Amino acid sequence: MKKNLQAFGSLINIRQILIGLGVLLLGTLIYLIDRASDQTYFIYKSSVNISLHNILPNFFGSIGNSLPSFVHVFSFILITAGLFRCQKRGNIIICSFWFLTDIIFELGQKFKLLSSTMVPDWFSEIPFLENSKNYFLSGTFDLNDLIAIALGTILACFVLSITMKRRELLNR
Repeated sequence: MKKNLQAFGSLINIRQILIGLGVLLLGTLIYLIDRASDQTYFIYKSSVNISLHNILPNFFGSIGNSLPSFVHVFSFILITAGLFRCQKRGNIIICSFWFLTDIIFELGQKFKLLSSTMVPDWFSEIPFLENSKNYFLSGTFDLNDLIAIALGTILACFVLSITMKRRELLNR
């Protein structure tokens, strides 16, 4: 059993995945505490009221508006890189992919009508994707979100380089 776990651990970078999941989990607090339940997909779709919006004070303040953009790109970069256990070149590709994806989605909120027409009608039948048009139509473009995406990408690159170096040292 222990050998199987070690073999599995050599295929992925568990440290990167756990850091990404941990930050993503902390990021959900923004939605639970600072956002009204009707503004958050996974809260208003929940059969149980899990929102703490009217129970706790606004914890994250104005930074809570752009923090999800930072958290998303940072977490998804680390999770993806951890699953693929890439070297430097692969990590650059992963960072670039998630950076561009998040930038495109943010710009999609600036150009609402154009973006919403690009969403296929059949998305409305698929859980999670059924909200795609509404994401663009109801979303708010914010320059601070673009800055948060850039900072999240830069910090993720830095964390990847540290966790890669540490892995190399452990493998010696």
